[in-house]
Amino acid sequence: MSDSDLTVGELGRMVGALREDFEKFVEGVYARLDRVVSTEVYAIQTAHVDQRLNDLARDISVAQRDAQTALASLEAYKLAEVSRRERERQTRLAQLVLPVLLAVFSAAVSVVTAVVSLH
Repeated sequence: MSDSDLTVGELGRMVGALREDFEKFVEGVYARLDRVVSTEVYAIQTAHVDQRLNDLARDISVAQRDAQTALASLEAYKLAEVSRRERERQTRLAQLVLPVLLAVFSAAVSVVTAVVSLH
């Protein structure tokens, strides 16, 4: 039989086979497109994750610098507070000792004056 002698049933089977081949071809194209789109989405997502990681690393660096600055400020405050307390302690000690020394000195002068006037 030649191609012109095909029956309607044979032509239907051939069209059905062509349709199945075409559908398989289209499915293959869609599968490839899905991989391409997925790869593009993956690339975009990876770039976003990398950018976010870089942002977080920068934020961590800033936080570390801020923490170091705060720690240095705290240390400076502690040293200043120790110095202030030492000065305050010395001032209180002087305020206590000086009147006592003046009283002792005044008593000593009075005793010496009394002793000298008796002689």
